[in-house]
Amino acid sequence: MTIKRLCGAASIALCIATGAFPSWAADEVPVISRQISDFRIGSSETKFGSMEFLGGLEMVSSRALFGSLSSIRFRPDQKHFVVVLDTGQWLTGSIERDVKGRLSGLLDVEITPMKNSAGLSFEGKGYMDAEGLALDGDRILVSFEQRHRVDVYPDPGFADSSAIATLPILIPRKMLSDNRGIETITVAPASSPLKGGVVIVCERGLDSDGNRLAAILSGPLKGRFSVERDGSFDVTDGAFLSNGDLLLLERRFNMAEGIGMRLRRIKGADIKPGAVVSGDLLLEGNFNSQIDNMEGLDAFQAADGTTHIILVSDDNHSILQRNLMLEFRLSEEAAWVAPSSQKRN
Repeated sequence: MTIKRLCGAASIALCIATGAFPSWAADEVPVISRQISDFRIGSSETKFGSMEFLGGLEMVSSRALFGSLSSIRFRPDQKHFVVVLDTGQWLTGSIERDVKGRLSGLLDVEITPMKNSAGLSFEGKGYMDAEGLALDGDRILVSFEQRHRVDVYPDPGFADSSAIATLPILIPRKMLSDNRGIETITVAPASSPLKGGVVIVCERGLDSDGNRLAAILSGPLKGRFSVERDGSFDVTDGAFLSNGDLLLLERRFNMAEGIGMRLRRIKGADIKPGAVVSGDLLLEGNFNSQIDNMEGLDAFQAADGTTHIILVSDDNHSILQRNLMLEFRLSEEAAWVAPSSQKRN
């Protein structure tokens, strides 16, 4: 589908009905947000194992480009963020909180077309189907599917720059289907056994045993490994905790089972060349939960020292889907993440 498709008549109708068209500069994108107070629909329950729901947002915009959020990464201030859209754009902005500290809206949202290594931008998915995003010191890494690759952009300056390099992905492209490629890219903490290595995980590219293909692209443990596939869930994003454990976001959507999402935690010590990793289930949601096509995940240490996890959804520019941002707290000491802007070794 192309980026010329409207973000949805329902979103625009909401703006008109509420009269909520704020003023904005020519390069800014207006976003209207509705707070979400309950994760389980009709229930005030907030704690789900080691996860505590802190609140969320449902977001709409009158701008057709807003939507298709694939991956999100927060800056060290835990407020400003960078997002890639699978239609080939950067989205930047910051979160706003209410007096109770809950997510209340987005500010200063801007959308800029991504450029490939030749300096060209493309409409629609095709060549610029951005799926994963990692902040890595003075560079930003973006994984693409269909034309499977990991491109490197300078940081700062990524929004105006062409890709300046492409990383070898260590996975034969013939093993990746067009729309089931490198969905996750993240950087391990420098203090972990992976020593700041770049890690990728495929959505549904499978090895000979039916497990998801994955690879460590740099560092002392460079090589391929696999992530066990369980049921009909597919990996959509991931983020490392400071102790080297890996969080993986997975989603499911089919007519037989309906919509679903879950969050798994994989021990960092298990991630090594030749391994098949699985992990522990932290959170699961279905049609009884405030979820949609959950695609993006990031985690950061809040001011109180706890780990916060933020999830975002991809609405596919469909009036039947929603753009969501959900925030949880991982109620566990020593689980905080290293800043996502950590320097490479």
